[in-house]
Amino acid sequence: MSNALEPYKTQLFDLTHKLTVEKHGNTALLTLNNPPANTWERESLIGLRQLIEHLDRDDDIYALVITGRGEKFFSAGADLKLFADGDKARAREMARLFGEAFEALRDFRGVSIAAINGYAMGGGLECALACDIRIAERQSQLALPEASVGLLPCAGGTQALPWLVGEGWAKRMILCGERVDAETALRIGLVEQVVDAGEARGHALLLAARVARQSPVAVRAIKPLIQGARERGPSTWLAQERERFVDLFDAEDTREGVNAFLEKRDAHWRNR
Repeated sequence: MSNALEPYKTQLFDLTHKLTVEKHGNTALLTLNNPPANTWERESLIGLRQLIEHLDRDDDIYALVITGRGEKFFSAGADLKLFADGDKARAREMARLFGEAFEALRDFRGVSIAAINGYAMGGGLECALACDIRIAERQSQLALPEASVGLLPCAGGTQALPWLVGEGWAKRMILCGERVDAETALRIGLVEQVVDAGEARGHALLLAARVARQSPVAVRAIKPLIQGARERGPSTWLAQERERFVDLFDAEDTREGVNAFLEKRDAHWRNR
């Protein structure tokens, strides 16, 4: 582990070695490393939540990229062996941990990008759905197949998927078990970009680097406004939008951004 990763060591690596973190400028790159299918487990879900909590306090991090190790799986979600004995207490705990982890990811104060490098199934797709932006490689397959084994998506899938693709496609994928390829995912709005095999990580890091040009304080104010329409009608946020615009004038970065533009130079953000 390089010195650049030391800020994350006590927050994550003492918990699990199945998540790895690298720092690329103002971007944290999180790789799910649990072969063969990069499944989520109790420790990795706790690790993800704690990592997000750490990143939310790190003024040097503006973006987060999540990908899977290897060439075949982004993530296959939960290991079904956990539920084979029908233990309701374990099911309740895992559902809670999935929810806490992916809701923390959804509410991350920066910009999150899923670099989908293969199969994104069940909780794996729900992880991608919790991100702000999704980039998929051409060989990727995306599905929420829980009903085929008598379960249901419990980490936001029934809510986030129809918001992105509409009720009809959400029902095709969840109720009919339809698996979609990357091109179909792009067409229906499930992903924002399709790239060649092996290129999702690089494209995601390039996009994340563009986030560093934006004021992180402004991003932090804007993101809840965009996501708020999921809960209330867009018109109900208009007054809040104006108020948050004015609130930004309390930030050092706002004065820096305006003056940098007027002086024809790059802004130097301080994230406050």
